[in-house]
Amino acid sequence: MTLHTRLISDLIFPLQERLKKHTTVRVKQEMEASQYWPIDQLEALRVKRLRSLLTHAGQHVPYYRDLFDRLGFDPTAVNSCADLQRLPFLTKTEIRAHTDALKSDGADDLARFNTGGSSGEPLVFFIGNERVSHDVAAKWRATRWWGVDIGDPEIVLWGSPIELTSQDRARRWRDALMRTQLLPAFEMSPEKVAGFIETIRATRPAMLFGYPSAFAHIARHAEAHHIAMDNLGIRVAFVTSERLYDHQRELIQRVFNCPVANGYGGRDAGFIAHECPSGGLHLTHEDLIVEIVDPQGKVVPAGESGEIVVTHLATRHFPFVRYRTGDIAALGTQACACGRTLPLLTNLQGRSTDFLVARNGTVMHGLSLIYIVRDLAGVKQFKIVQESLDLTRIMLVTDEHFDRALLPGIERGAKARLGADVIVDVQLVDDIPPEKSGKYRYVISHVAT
Repeated sequence: MTLHTRLISDLIFPLQERLKKHTTVRVKQEMEASQYWPIDQLEALRVKRLRSLLTHAGQHVPYYRDLFDRLGFDPTAVNSCADLQRLPFLTKTEIRAHTDALKSDGADDLARFNTGGSSGEPLVFFIGNERVSHDVAAKWRATRWWGVDIGDPEIVLWGSPIELTSQDRARRWRDALMRTQLLPAFEMSPEKVAGFIETIRATRPAMLFGYPSAFAHIARHAEAHHIAMDNLGIRVAFVTSERLYDHQRELIQRVFNCPVANGYGGRDAGFIAHECPSGGLHLTHEDLIVEIVDPQGKVVPAGESGEIVVTHLATRHFPFVRYRTGDIAALGTQACACGRTLPLLTNLQGRSTDFLVARNGTVMHGLSLIYIVRDLAGVKQFKIVQESLDLTRIMLVTDEHFDRALLPGIERGAKARLGADVIVDVQLVDDIPPEKSGKYRYVISHVAT
């Protein structure tokens, strides 16, 4: 670890977190100890935290106060994580219908967030300092598994407007101090990709962080143009937010000459699992209770695939209890060779988002169109299908809160990204069916990138 990295990791970043009233440093230290605890000790911690979360919710969160009264559920009597199965699932529909009632009485540290939208169901929710502290600590712990730390040079390839629109002078100064450089992943034209490659080569980062599809796209470009990226000293590429395919992992590893560390989670459900150098995708077991359920909502045994349901134990001020993610995976049945006792997530089949291609050949992340429609009032679901360079269809399922006067704006927004001459067909439909496989895809491009 360099002196600069140690200064950032041990002094500057902890000071920043303290000023934000976050307990990140303490939580990270606790997590680095508990990751090796016997599983019985971990389970006792989880039950204690679950009982505390549900007791607080029953006393201070109107939604759960009413729910527990209706069910006759006594949160103080919780003695097992299995007791959660007495409660109904929390869905995006429930959150949208009861957003205010899900806020804890007197919570004064809540910040508004929303999902990335690739699920096709935009969701607005709130996160408090407790949840932020635990999520940052979980990511920090996983970063250190790979021999890198906060303060090491980092390239972040991202597309969320939460990050991209917050690049004011103070944020740029902070990123420069932390040696983090943010690159926008929306537009992946040959010119942009060439610029990204130059930046990566000039920065010589210790780590990469971003979408696997975006880094794979950069790797293909570098390989096709015989640009060496394997001599930069990159130690690890952290990828998240999309499903990581085997061919993407192989390509990124080969071109950048570094291992790929997969991460799974979301703004709504939290940092659910991180990959260690031994290849295990470890659950953030201290903070999360992960259930795998079948189509009827019954919990299935370890080793069987089903939908991931998450209870985040650090969400007292806006509880996520038995939250249905819509993603598919299984709980592992074996321990990891790394020695950590954190259980494993296997057979992960999370959603993925396609690229789109503008009329002039510019390759863009699918989120570039998702963000046009995902936060509009009254949009319940959507699907974007790029039929050709000349035609893109946007299908919307709406309710009575949707304003049809927004339709021309949606069309203009899509044309601004795809090209003025592109036909953008915005359709209001009653239903968006799944693919033949039974899975939903919300951005599909039939144009080769």
